[in-house]
Amino acid sequence: MELRLLPLIASATEIVHALDLGAFQVGRSHECDYPPAVLSLPVCTRPAIPVSGSSAEIDRLVKQRVASAVSVYEVDAALIRQLRPTHILTQTQCEVCAVSLDDVERALQTEIGIGARIVSLEPYALEDLWRDIRRVAAALEDARRGETLVATLQDRMRGIRERAASSSQRPRVAAIEWLEPLMAGGNWVPELIEMAGAVNLFGSPGRHSPWMSWEDLLAADPDVIVALPCGFDLARTRAEMHWLTDRPAWPQLAAVRTDNVFLCDGNAFMNRPGPRLVESLQIFGEIFHPTLFEPRLEHSGWERL
Repeated sequence: MELRLLPLIASATEIVHALDLGAFQVGRSHECDYPPAVLSLPVCTRPAIPVSGSSAEIDRLVKQRVASAVSVYEVDAALIRQLRPTHILTQTQCEVCAVSLDDVERALQTEIGIGARIVSLEPYALEDLWRDIRRVAAALEDARRGETLVATLQDRMRGIRERAASSSQRPRVAAIEWLEPLMAGGNWVPELIEMAGAVNLFGSPGRHSPWMSWEDLLAADPDVIVALPCGFDLARTRAEMHWLTDRPAWPQLAAVRTDNVFLCDGNAFMNRPGPRLVESLQIFGEIFHPTLFEPRLEHSGWERL
């Protein structure tokens, strides 16, 4: 049987290509944008809400749909039927981040009418990324390829972690995943921060990103603030930083006074549980320990505010 792969989550597309199986991908979600070659593939999903609004507007619309048990995304069942995928890759982790398992199963049962195998990823912590890579490789009947990729990525992360551990400095870090209302980085982000030789102040490893208050941020007074909003690139993140910088007490924060506020492309890196979490760890190393790490990913993955 010839493989015909349809990842409906950006991290799954990246896993497929890291496994060197990208030649079998026949379509993508509207969020699948890496590697660039996938941009020419048919787009099988679309957001059900406008995504051009402000952080506050997007948050309001998402909460309205989720509260009404209505999906934030729509699946193009007719197009998927035409593409005839043998495997559809989706996720169960977050109904806001990407097309969910429920969305895909509903479309398969009621509209599409094909017998594609669904491979559902479940990334909550870093260990889950390795499990998901193995899950994809096994579903595509090439488990050895998955083991090789996992070993390679883990080895690269080990090298970054060991270099960061040589620093005598352990800055206290607030990672902010949404700007209005405030949300802290969760899931694998706290793990990456600790691995990069820093102290994570908000969010717990393996748990969903928690809401936080402005008062929480003031009380913690972090040494470093990293803004990595979910779904935003560097330019969009910079445009939304007014939600923080316009607050009267912003200049009082230690991170602001020492010029240690940074912006990240959270959409491409920290919020996407795929192979580029290695680059996410590298970015944190470059930010937290500039004397140990060359700024290889500055301006592509991170910038100083």
